[in-house]
Amino acid sequence: MTERAKRIYRAWEDKWVDSTHHEELSLAAAIREIVNEFQYYQCCEEEGVEDMVVDARVLYELADELEALND
Repeated sequence: MTERAKRIYRAWEDKWVDSTHHEELSLAAAIREIVNEFQYYQCCEEEGVEDMVVDARVLYELADELEALND
């Protein structure tokens, strides 16, 4: 497992314990960690405006890494 998958899994696990096993809070924590890990900014046509972007390809790769945790 890569270090990024470990960080994301830890975010889930830490919130799972802290929240007394509330799945929705753990999922939200994992999503935030994923965005923090993979976000980048893309300039738009308007000056001074940027969009935060997450590449779907890296999300699929991450899903594969996380599924491999069960192996």
